[in-house]
Amino acid sequence: MNISEQTEYKDNWIDKLFIALISHKMSEALGKKTQEKGYDGFVDLSQQIMQGRNPQQQQELVNVVLKSLVPSPVLYLIRTLVSPTKWVCESNAWFAKVLFEWLVGKSEIQTVEIVDKNNQPREQNSCVKIKKCRYLEKSGCVGMCINMCKLPTQKFFTESFGIPLTMIPDFEDFSCEMVFGQYPPALDTEEASNQPCLGITCPTAKASTKPCHKII
Repeated sequence: MNISEQTEYKDNWIDKLFIALISHKMSEALGKKTQEKGYDGFVDLSQQIMQGRNPQQQQELVNVVLKSLVPSPVLYLIRTLVSPTKWVCESNAWFAKVLFEWLVGKSEIQTVEIVDKNNQPREQNSCVKIKKCRYLEKSGCVGMCINMCKLPTQKFFTESFGIPLTMIPDFEDFSCEMVFGQYPPALDTEEASNQPCLGITCPTAKASTKPCHKII
C-alpha cells in the first residue's frame, strides 16, 4: 500500500454529524475553536490539544472528551453489569467497525486468539482490522496516533467500559488492529514506543532513528 497516496473520503450526513459532535466536545474541553471545517477541523483540534502539553496531559484531555460522549451512569452500569465475554467482545468489534468508519476508514472483522482473565486462550471474532487509518493518514504523526488515539481509547474501553482493548498500529502501511478482549500492555513493551517520526508525512518530523519526540 502506498501511504503517500491520500485516500479520498466522501462523508455522508451521518459521518458529518459524528465529526461535528466530537469536534464540539473537543472544542469545549480545549476552550478553543478551529477555523477548519469537517474532518480537517477535527484533526486541527487534535493538533491544538498537543500544543504545549506533554503526552500524559494530552491523553488526559482526550479522556475527558471521550467520557463526555457517554453519560457517567451508563458507563457505570456497563462496567458493573457487563463482563468481557466472547459475545460482548465480538459485539463491540462489530459496532466499532460500523460506527468508527468516519474516524478511521474502512475495516473488517478478523479472528484473533486472546487470553482471558483465567489465563486461558480462546479464539473470537473480535479484531477490527483497519485497512488504512484515516486519522493517521491525515495527521501523518506518530505522536498524535499514540497520544490522541491509541492510549486514551484503550484506557476508555478497558477502564471506563470494563471491556479490554488493545490497539496495534502499523506505521509502515497505516493499518491498525483493534483487539477487543485483549488487555493493553505497557507502551514501553510495544514496538510503537520505538517508532521514529514519519519523515515523509509529518510536518514537524525530526530526522532521527530515535523514537518520535512527541511520545517521550
